[in-house]
Amino acid sequence: MKPKRIIVAILAVLAAVFIVQNVTVMDLRFLFWTLSMSGALLMFLILAAGIILGWLLHGGFTRRKTPSSARKDDVTVQTIA
Repeated sequence: MKPKRIIVAILAVLAAVFIVQNVTVMDLRFLFWTLSMSGALLMFLILAAGIILGWLLHGGFTRRKTPSSARKDDVTVQTIA
């Protein structure tokens, strides 16, 4: 069996154990909204929101740095003859 398949199988088993252990219903309260869902689903949604937010913010920061890094590459080098 390939190592990649073994790692995927282990992660799938750990995810299944996580879901089974966190099936209790939790209440999420924000301002005047109240949402009830399982703990595993709530944690997964928070993780997904964090990943998406980090990806979007990272894209914004790399676009800002591109013009300034282009200016650094335009430095001319003078040689002494």
